[in-house]
Amino acid sequence: MTRTRRQTVFAGLDQPGTWPRTPRALRPERLELGLDSLPGVAAATQRKLGRLGLATVRDVLEHRPRRYETAADEVAVASLREGEEVVVTGRVLNVEKRPLRGRRRTRIVARVDDGTAAVSVTWFNQPWLADRLKPGTEVRLRGKLGRWGFEPRSYDIGETNATADFAPVYPAAEEIAAATVRRVVDTALPLAVHVPDPLPAELREREGLALKRDALAAVHRPRDLDEAETGRQRLAFEELLVLQIGIARRVAERERTLAPALGEPGELIRRYREALPFALTPYQEQALREVDGDLARTVPMQRLLQGDVGSGKTVVALYALLRAVESGRQGALMAPTETLAEQHFLTIADLCLELGVTCALLTSSSGKREREAAHGADIVVGTHALIQAGFELRDLAVAVVDEQHRFGVEQRSALVAAGGSASGAGSSAGSPRLRRGDLPRTAPHVLHMTATPIPRTLALTVYGDLAVSEIAKPPASRKPVITSWITEDRASEAYTRLARLLREGRQAYVVCPLIEASETSLARAAEEEAERLRRAELREFRVGCVHGRLKAAERRDLMARFKARELDVLVATTVIEVGVDVPNATVMIVQEADRFGLAQLHQLRGRVGRGAEQSYCLLVSRAKEELTESAHSRLQALCETSDGFELAEVDLELRGGGALLGTRQSGLSDLHFAHLRRDRDLLERARAVAADVGPGLLQDAAAALFAEVEPEALA
Repeated sequence: MTRTRRQTVFAGLDQPGTWPRTPRALRPERLELGLDSLPGVAAATQRKLGRLGLATVRDVLEHRPRRYETAADEVAVASLREGEEVVVTGRVLNVEKRPLRGRRRTRIVARVDDGTAAVSVTWFNQPWLADRLKPGTEVRLRGKLGRWGFEPRSYDIGETNATADFAPVYPAAEEIAAATVRRVVDTALPLAVHVPDPLPAELREREGLALKRDALAAVHRPRDLDEAETGRQRLAFEELLVLQIGIARRVAERERTLAPALGEPGELIRRYREALPFALTPYQEQALREVDGDLARTVPMQRLLQGDVGSGKTVVALYALLRAVESGRQGALMAPTETLAEQHFLTIADLCLELGVTCALLTSSSGKREREAAHGADIVVGTHALIQAGFELRDLAVAVVDEQHRFGVEQRSALVAAGGSASGAGSSAGSPRLRRGDLPRTAPHVLHMTATPIPRTLALTVYGDLAVSEIAKPPASRKPVITSWITEDRASEAYTRLARLLREGRQAYVVCPLIEASETSLARAAEEEAERLRRAELREFRVGCVHGRLKAAERRDLMARFKARELDVLVATTVIEVGVDVPNATVMIVQEADRFGLAQLHQLRGRVGRGAEQSYCLLVSRAKEELTESAHSRLQALCETSDGFELAEVDLELRGGGALLGTRQSGLSDLHFAHLRRDRDLLERARAVAADVGPGLLQDAAAALFAEVEPEALA
């Protein structure tokens, strides 16, 4: 891109005269103030904004609009036609709050008259509106005439202007209206003058970059779509540049670290392959070749192994661990929960026994004898207990971190540090003796596994310091799970269908609603639902209940009974999201599925369809008209495809790159403005600049760029 083109892309973000002047002295500390420092933000509003991840002034300034309202015709109520999006203005005649089928959710219905006619206007799940919509209040509504009367997508009550032409529409939630979020942004925006620009002036000049404060103004209060997009690109470029510099630092650090070179696969690996009861897929074979290539080097392996649910990642993980064992070293697999660690242990323990390899399980509930056994075992499977004080890995050469995005930076760093030694990678027979301070840093090889497929664009961006292996397809014998979506008023049909399949000898999971509550409350909700089903729809069947509050022994016993077909139905919280493998379980019912994320729903669905029989997943949600646009899109996508990589692309589109980036917990900033599907050119440019500018240009900016990055993230 030429300099002229760059300046036309990023420059020219001067704002109208209402934009405050830059103060003589920036006060960036004001950006870290809580939202209660803003006028008009009550404590209740602050709590609701907190659920959106908005806690400080900076958070609000970085809360990007998801779209902008363009012009719509304003018409008389008497001229309304069904399905046309228009704006109407009138006065409230009366208002009612009506419950939805006896639940705590409500429907607000107001009669609005503009002098030509009156129309019923319906809002779902916004009970606070009943207090604001007083008779005589003037309202301006933008929406469509539909099943429930006029259904507003945005609205003005009094002096707000959410329905104005070209108004930004912010991501919101059920308990807080988008109009409220917009008002808070309006209040915070003058403080953007205190936003420091972390990029050096020389770089801004060279790349034609506007000041950061001007870009923020363009995003929040643009005069047209082009200006909004220009501001977004300026901010996205900075985010991607920070990300690429962070990745480059990690790669450079790793290349200064040594790991044990494990040589070629040997006799143990040959016996492992022969012991497997199935042939590996071409994708698994390719992953094994890539792992072998990494393990032959003295640079620590940092590889991301990703694949859809049921694609066979555990086979590759055990292969890597056995490569450590046959070299006389130790392998460790760390999982985020006891349930998942137990499932991994049960999956590999018998095979390890057949191969003469000792395998031990270590969790926070393990006793002294189990801890001693784990210290001496060839392969240790465990939770974060592997890195807690009081336990040491004997001679770690290969570590597998499963669902690694669910571990914090310090936890993953501690596992890597557990493999560091003065006598491992850096020493060899006949080498001159070195003082300990002279020895190079050593680290184990690390294989990161994720059961949540990541779009390749995102993987290469967020995990740019990792090599990526993909198991793109599951074994051919697996049948796609048939997925259906029904509303809760038809839930009785779901249990009728379930009972028929249970009588045929199948088993099922019933996943309880995801609620914002403590683990104790979740456990109580699951137990109450299990008891209700035992008395009602599933009274003729054996129903068990598993949740995170059960002791490890109880949980293992329940899972073993379910696998042995001593239970027909398992009512569960999301503890079964990953790792549970019961081939005879062919039905999954997810209650209030609209409250789950797309990736989580796909993981839950992956608990069925693991045998030869046809499997089914039934998503039960609230009435479709009550759902947010995003929830509707998630459930529709899940019904249309069972391909995890396709769903990951949909998730990326729905949530944006920032939310998915946050799952890595890398310590680097989330992407608030970059859009990884459409910003590929920006990403390439950021990579080029990161490689091109050298340490000199960015040296002074480094502290600002990484002010909020944990040191461990860059180590």
